[in-house]
Amino acid sequence: MGKPELFSSGITGALRYFGPLPRAKLSVSSGARLPQTMPISHRLLLYARLIRFDKPVGTLLLLWPTLSALWIAAEGAPEPLYLAIFCVGTLLMRSAGCAVNDVFDRDFDGHVKRTADRVVASGQVSPGEAWAVGLALIGGSALLLLPLNRLTFMFAVLGAAVALSYPLFKRFFPLPQAWLAIAFSFGIPMAFAAVRGEVPVIGWWLFAANLFWVVAYDTEYAMVDREDDVRIGLRSSAILFGRADVAAVVGCYAAFLLLLAAIGVVLRFSWPYFVGWAAALAIAGYHFVLIRSRRRDECFRAFRHNQWLGLAIFAGVAAHYALA
Repeated sequence: MGKPELFSSGITGALRYFGPLPRAKLSVSSGARLPQTMPISHRLLLYARLIRFDKPVGTLLLLWPTLSALWIAAEGAPEPLYLAIFCVGTLLMRSAGCAVNDVFDRDFDGHVKRTADRVVASGQVSPGEAWAVGLALIGGSALLLLPLNRLTFMFAVLGAAVALSYPLFKRFFPLPQAWLAIAFSFGIPMAFAAVRGEVPVIGWWLFAANLFWVVAYDTEYAMVDREDDVRIGLRSSAILFGRADVAAVVGCYAAFLLLLAAIGVVLRFSWPYFVGWAAALAIAGYHFVLIRSRRRDECFRAFRHNQWLGLAIFAGVAAHYALA
């Protein structure tokens, strides 16, 4: 290869890595024109897709257990400032996690049916842009921590580190959903730390319960992509559990609900809490009906439906304190 061709190849490779190119191959030496700068409104829409702004289920799955912990820590009367910080912070950090995840997974997402049209994998947003968006969101989350105490800040930093490293665990750890569960549960000790300046034993019980719930619903999520993940060499709980996947999900739901029942007894919660708990039990049973066929669309429906399970638990917690 001569110097002009080598130079052209290098430029094209750099543009493909850092710039938003169309799916078709682009050859600088052939005289093809680079895409024109798109309107800012269109680019903002791409960024919204990057952070899954149009798919709030992930944010809600993080938010409901965090709010349940905040209500318990504050005995039903959280300060409006804390409520705002945790709601906005959950949205920002989930969005940042999506942006960073898409950078790490850009070479895999194009080979998975469900993720092939993600904006980084499809070349509509460059990895550099995605990093910039993710870091901006992390910076915004950090500003929200300023009114909170040192312990809350420490939990936030640790939780962010776990969350941002999750995409790497899918490459070598046989149960990456467990790592994700830890990341998705850090809002619970943060809520107790912010309100009480410490995390009591009951806070860690809630943390443990949430670990089982996250593994349950993210295994349902992993069941959607199992065939693609096996083909491209990624790890997941659905692959690890194999034909025991449905039983594992049911077992995780059972552990989650049993721990929550025990928490309700220990805290002497009144009947509204257990009505919410019973609703969550019924929802978990519905998820079993959905996933037992292992059909992709049904597993994905079960995953998305977990937002209502989380809401049922939070509603029971809130109702207990409201009627106390």
